[in-house]
Amino acid sequence: MFWRYWTASTVSRLGDQVTAVALPLVAVVTLHASAIQVGLITAAAYVAWLLLGLPAGALVQRLPLRGIQVTMDLVRGAAVASVPLAAALGMLGLAQLIVVALLVGFANVLFDVGNSTFLPSIVAKAQLTSRNSLISGSIAGTELAGPSLGGVLVQLAGGSAAMLLDAVSYLVSAALLRSLPRAEQAEPSPVAQRPGLLGQVGEGWRFVARHPVIRPCVAGATAVNIVYGGLMPLTPVFLVRALDAPATAVGALMATGGIGSVIGASLTPRLVARIGSGRALCWSAVVASAFALLLPLAGSGWAMLVFALGSAGFYGGVVVTAIVTRTHRQTRTPPELLSRVMATARFVSWSTIPVGALAAGAAASAFGPRTALLLLALASVASPAILLASPIRRMRDLA
Repeated sequence: MFWRYWTASTVSRLGDQVTAVALPLVAVVTLHASAIQVGLITAAAYVAWLLLGLPAGALVQRLPLRGIQVTMDLVRGAAVASVPLAAALGMLGLAQLIVVALLVGFANVLFDVGNSTFLPSIVAKAQLTSRNSLISGSIAGTELAGPSLGGVLVQLAGGSAAMLLDAVSYLVSAALLRSLPRAEQAEPSPVAQRPGLLGQVGEGWRFVARHPVIRPCVAGATAVNIVYGGLMPLTPVFLVRALDAPATAVGALMATGGIGSVIGASLTPRLVARIGSGRALCWSAVVASAFALLLPLAGSGWAMLVFALGSAGFYGGVVVTAIVTRTHRQTRTPPELLSRVMATARFVSWSTIPVGALAAGAAASAFGPRTALLLLALASVASPAILLASPIRRMRDLA
């Protein structure tokens, strides 16, 4: 059962990564969008976490997990497929790309909360770290292959046609998830004692806000996601306009983040076993920030390798922190609160992604992409600073 779940997630993520390259390149190359317009597309993809992130956990708890995941796959597939259709009819515009990003973003919220809640129901608690590492490694693998594939497809067939692969991947994911048995969910409290939607949301929020480990982990993730949100629209703009990189090189350079993520995911179980989850969390955050400072130093030609090194190191450090914190939440949260705690954590941390995207786009328009990238790199220091200022600094293991 886990392997069908894993295959569905991996196939869907591969399409996501192709679109992560294709969508901004469609905006930059085909529609000649400005940096701030590309930032709007990225912000639209994540603004759903601001609007739906908090109640998503309570909604997921009330609905069938498998049904939510299948339905959201179909919604995302239809939205993405509309881009090549509109392009073929000569009707594609920036407004449609923003609407598609919005629809996919809203579907992602419910799908991701359901997906992270589903995993502990099919995996033993002792295996969660290794399974989370495998899933993160698979995601990293798609981040490695997807952008390169996306860059090649954009070069050969155009960005709109490349997005067809993403639409197909969602259909494959839906079919695989549909074949899974219904997931067992925690029994809700009796209706007479069960709080309403706002009350359920509040329970998840209070658990996160009062937890001595989850709270600083969420704060650190929130800080790093500002940087992540800024890098998504700024990277293709920086590579195309500052370094004059062709589409194939853009895909390859964006894929270097996947290389780092694969390495980070594969090393996480051994790091946790050797130095402890608390130390692994703090050190990986420091490493990510140090490598981020290399990004704005990149130049054309062979100097693009500086960007590749910085990207690999940054994303490698980030994926270690993500695995450690996600596993801790899944193992230390009561089952009846898990979907709401996962939703709250993602609402708080992911809601800064559109903020980072818009800020990076505005900074690039005002000061140029290289200066904007330098500001993002400096902002990355906030995440390790938050973790090192918390009680986690003195913990070998998160308990």
